[in-house]
Amino acid sequence: MRIPFLALTLISTTVFAQSLDSLVIATTPVQNNWNSKNLLGFDLNDIVFVNWNAGGVSSISGLVKGNFTRTYSEANQKWHNELIVRYGLNKQDGIEVRKTDDVFQFSSTYGYRKDSLSNWYHSAKFNFNTQFTNGYNYPNTEIAISKPLAPAYTFLGIGAEYMLKEKKFILYLSPLTIKNTLVADKTLANQGAFGVTPAIYDANGVLLIPGKQTRTELGMLISNSYKKELMKNFMMDNRLSLYSDYINKFGNIDVDWHIQFELIANEYLKANFGLNLIYDDDIKAKEIVNGQQITVGPKIQLKQMMGIGIVYEFKSKKQ
Repeated sequence: MRIPFLALTLISTTVFAQSLDSLVIATTPVQNNWNSKNLLGFDLNDIVFVNWNAGGVSSISGLVKGNFTRTYSEANQKWHNELIVRYGLNKQDGIEVRKTDDVFQFSSTYGYRKDSLSNWYHSAKFNFNTQFTNGYNYPNTEIAISKPLAPAYTFLGIGAEYMLKEKKFILYLSPLTIKNTLVADKTLANQGAFGVTPAIYDANGVLLIPGKQTRTELGMLISNSYKKELMKNFMMDNRLSLYSDYINKFGNIDVDWHIQFELIANEYLKANFGLNLIYDDDIKAKEIVNGQQITVGPKIQLKQMMGIGIVYEFKSKKQ
């Protein structure tokens, strides 16, 4: 039986239209579950004296900082990644350039919950902390007391995370966290810096056994993050981390507390004030006694930061 030409044309057109509809459906964009946020900032402080009767030292300091986040979220799971970097320098009249801040921190947390009504997540967390350049106990700039990857700290653990998204409150509880300390520099490792096993020497000072460059601990970790707008354009960011090793001096707590206040003048200009307190029994302080640098016991470390600078934010949201 012969099919008329017009009927054949209509059949072909219909088949082509159906194929085209299938093609359009197949190429419909898939929902993007990733959110990203990037903050870049620069703080500058400057003071200059010329024939100033009251006296003073001219100085200039600058701080470059960045905060980068990538978050994957679905109804019952979340994967949050954050990179924090800061590096600051200060130059005073008649004194060499000195470092004022040096931070490299990366954290990654994956959480899963049974249903969307719960604020509790089964979580796994990884943290990595180190620095960019050598650190010194000024004015001694010949002997470094810390270096890149000396130390470097990693935390890897599992636990539970309580999250109130609308209030920007996060509490993480981990009964099982491995803390690893890396001292990549052999000189610092031989000194037993940052809690690693020091080198062994004979009576003549000849090295017998090099110091260990790693130390592994198993303990519990509690951390908290809380952000709040205290008043219009005045923000607070509070972060606290507490860690205690089960095997070595359980109950002796390592503390890392950072609180930052930010006053927002406009979209780009912000003033900030912050405090960072650290206590770690494995970090021994350095002091200058009779012109010699000696190692003493652990002490509370405190850093205060204040500045005015430019911040640029660029981010993308899930579709």
